[in-house]
Amino acid sequence: MADEELQIEEGGKKSKMMLIIIIAVVLLGGGAAAYFFLFTGDDTPPAEQVATGDDTAPAPVAKTKSELGTALYVAMPRPFVFNVPGNGRDRLVEIKVQLMVRGVDNEEAAKKHIPLIEGTLLQVFSAGTADDLITEAGKVTLREQALTEVQRVMKEITDGNVVEQVLFTGFVMQ
Repeated sequence: MADEELQIEEGGKKSKMMLIIIIAVVLLGGGAAAYFFLFTGDDTPPAEQVATGDDTAPAPVAKTKSELGTALYVAMPRPFVFNVPGNGRDRLVEIKVQLMVRGVDNEEAAKKHIPLIEGTLLQVFSAGTADDLITEAGKVTLREQALTEVQRVMKEITDGNVVEQVLFTGFVMQ
């Protein structure tokens, strides 16, 4: 028994190589399928344009929210921390805010004017009282006031409606 040696087969290298080949084939196949679906499209014009011989684009229709662009969120870099007067005592409030915008152009405009938006939001937030902010209705009213003021200020600068919603992602009152 002591003379018997344990022999180890070296089949591990072959199985590892086979596994690597299978993974490579699957990745190449997935890449080819993705290329096919993303870059092969129908370049023919709609049947209406072919029948009428009209090469001009159809008249623009009023855009819905889904056609305006995807919803993008611009986070304010710092939370808003401020004091509000209350019935019994003053309270410290911290609000984290994100702005919902549609399209890359509006996202860039909002990022460009973050200091202006922060100043406007701080004015709106500090105008409230602790008694108002303690209720859900008071928070909703504050969010609506913030949206109205931000839209007004951004309209003066960009001549357009940049911000669609003001969202509270954190709200703490002590």
